[in-house]
Amino acid sequence: MLNKLFDNFEGKLQTSKWAKIAKTSTDTALRDIKDLVEKGILKPANEGGRSANYELVDFQLE
Repeated sequence: MLNKLFDNFEGKLQTSKWAKIAKTSTDTALRDIKDLVEKGILKPANEGGRSANYELVDFQLE
């Protein structure tokens, strides 16, 4: 799933989209996303609205 995100993922990343792509439940998708947020790989998008959207953290390779 991370490979898809790094390869110019199109659209907004939501729990439901993660679950569909990974073929898992939305509960598992949410746990996966929260784990990646805690590890600093994903962050919540700044957009408001009903659904939470996530995006990759900007990595600066040195």
